[in-house]
Amino acid sequence: MTFPEKKYEEISSFADDYFDRITKASNLVDRDKLVQAANVLERTYKENQTLYVCGNGGSAATAGTFVCDHTKLVQTDTSLTARVVSLSGNMSMLTAIANDLSYDDVFLFQLKTLANSGDVLLAISASGNSENIVNAATWARKNQMKVIAFTGFEGGRMASLATVHLHVEADNYGIIEDVHQSLMHMLAQYIRLKHMPE
Repeated sequence: MTFPEKKYEEISSFADDYFDRITKASNLVDRDKLVQAANVLERTYKENQTLYVCGNGGSAATAGTFVCDHTKLVQTDTSLTARVVSLSGNMSMLTAIANDLSYDDVFLFQLKTLANSGDVLLAISASGNSENIVNAATWARKNQMKVIAFTGFEGGRMASLATVHLHVEADNYGIIEDVHQSLMHMLAQYIRLKHMPE
């Protein structure tokens, strides 16, 4: 069911329904896939491999916060070294690739330049169909990289491309992105807690 499907007289009523949708979408996140994602990230950090994160729009902001929380937070009071790079974060690089080549290649070009087999790509796309995300994930899978995907709506092409697919069952961008942010925070805090002294 599409949300919102009606106008609201008061923001308080809209908030009630919005938070209810977040709760429902969060409850439907596959916990086994969440375990798999945590295991992939933990192994990546333990083995000093690099995690690359990418997204467009609001998902680019989530990618940036991912770098902060997983690099700074995960390493605080643990022995882990979290090497995390946002492919969405360098405006000069993004605009050069988009202008000279194609916006469809903004993440792919950087990944080809920086990544090694054994590294991991975390791709954030509400639709799961963003061409630049799909291109990067396709290349990553062909080059022995695991791919974690955060998606919403129907999952798009990323549903079958991902090694681990964390799907948010919602059709509202705000709700999907809010749950993606929660997944990002949970993964960071859980991995840190697991490796902190008692």
